[in-house]
Amino acid sequence: MLVTPNRLRTRGILGINRRNAQYIFRYNPRRLYPLVDDKLRTKELAIRHGIAVPDLYGVIEMEGQVKGMPQLLKAYSDFVIKPAHGSGGAGILVVSGLLNGKFREHGGEIIAMDEIGYHVFNILAGLYSLGGQTDKAVIEYCVQFDPIFESISYRGVPDIRIIVFLGVPVMSMVRLPTHNSNGKANLHQGAIGAGIDMATGKTLAAVWRNQIIEEHPDTGTKIAGVKIPNWQQLLEIAARCYEITGLGYLGVDIVLDAEKGPLVLELNVRPGLNIQIANASGLLSRLEVVEEEHGNLDDLKTRVSFAREHFASEKSSV
Repeated sequence: MLVTPNRLRTRGILGINRRNAQYIFRYNPRRLYPLVDDKLRTKELAIRHGIAVPDLYGVIEMEGQVKGMPQLLKAYSDFVIKPAHGSGGAGILVVSGLLNGKFREHGGEIIAMDEIGYHVFNILAGLYSLGGQTDKAVIEYCVQFDPIFESISYRGVPDIRIIVFLGVPVMSMVRLPTHNSNGKANLHQGAIGAGIDMATGKTLAAVWRNQIIEEHPDTGTKIAGVKIPNWQQLLEIAARCYEITGLGYLGVDIVLDAEKGPLVLELNVRPGLNIQIANASGLLSRLEVVEEEHGNLDDLKTRVSFAREHFASEKSSV
């Protein structure tokens, strides 16, 4: 059956043009974009406000620093290298161990230090950055994911995306790595997006390459019904990101580390819209409710309680 734009609107589906014009451009001052487009600035901002992030091991800003990487990395058997201005998961290199003096990528490939150096040169040249600008390479702690996701994830680290509007968490999903995504939690590279009930923190049905699925294609395990631990805490962390950035509409990406707990991975001023498919629910109706009520939601706990009460999965429909 043909789905018309009018039918999508009546079901509360938010389209990209409306998202950009009515929410991103209206509620996100352009001058604040660098706070989230630069992962180093995001990390510094979070630390300053007491929000946990992956530990920073080092930053490579110039080509001449690449020769010092063996000394920098000798203390670590696992780490992540990413472009400070990257987007869509491009340019992220995850090293999960050592083997005979070489490094093992999270996907299983063995690479030498020279290859890591070449990757960093590409980051510095802007190969993975927004707009192709010259960039910096960020080297940080490699998250050890919470075992709650072990049966519904393939190798990589799942992350939780929470959309926050005017300080209210409105929708969430967990992104689950697959063999197809090479262990990365990026939907465009083949990861799974599973909706999360805002009231309970339990996973719902999932979307994989724009198709609704019930089981993880690599593990065969049912995706729905997994309860995310410390759900109230995660919602409060996401809501706080509105306060510390001043951005009215943003995506907050959080990982659950087995030992360190919730860590904010990054913030996104242009979060994608596939989250609506994963939740079988439209964003637009939720955003309109928040616009109407946000004047009465004057503190963090009130905003989070409002989200859990009004955006439970049984109250949503597409």
